[in-house]
Amino acid sequence: MDVVFDAATQSEGFQELAAPLQLALFLGGMVLLAGALVSLTAFTRIVIVLSFVRRALATQEIPPNPVIIGLSLFLTLFVMGPTINAINDKAITPMVNGEIQSKEALTNATTELRGFMLNQTRKRDLILFLELSKEEDIQGPEDTPMRALIPAFIISELKTAFIMGFCIYVPFLLIDLVISTVLMSLGMMMMPPMIVSTPCKILLFVLVDGWHLVVMSLSQSFIVQH
Repeated sequence: MDVVFDAATQSEGFQELAAPLQLALFLGGMVLLAGALVSLTAFTRIVIVLSFVRRALATQEIPPNPVIIGLSLFLTLFVMGPTINAINDKAITPMVNGEIQSKEALTNATTELRGFMLNQTRKRDLILFLELSKEEDIQGPEDTPMRALIPAFIISELKTAFIMGFCIYVPFLLIDLVISTVLMSLGMMMMPPMIVSTPCKILLFVLVDGWHLVVMSLSQSFIVQH
């Protein structure tokens, strides 16, 4: 049986808890928030593609992990902007103003998030988890249960990220092959090709304004409906 609490009652109940329990609940909420960021948003695709860029350039830890994570986070906020605004307008603000109950606010927020996830999820992946879950009462996409939609969304994001990563890798792989061939033809077989190819890859990436192209491609990839 579902029990619906008013937002004010929830806040008062939290304040009445002992300080250690409040801290434990807060830390648990932060863990769930991190999991939601990875599982329910554009973060996974973005951070994987940016990691592919770094590995393709063979620059080791440049850009460093905090830069990759930070850029991925703010790109996620940019891509998720319309969805976040819709959740704020239809769920958070009405609940804070007392216009709707927390249960209705959660339903509205879930509906908006489900719309974004369905738009980025491949039908084949969604059908897979619907069949595995043996759901029979699905009349339309809006009836898709989250327990089937979330894993389908994640594997769709992983596939898309790896496809984009492969497309990024190919030009740099060709540079490695050309440099290796040139060094062998010059009889410099003892010289590691990476010593020459890495500066060439960085130069090429800078000349074509690589970060601009990568960020533009990432942003536009969320517009395409599967």
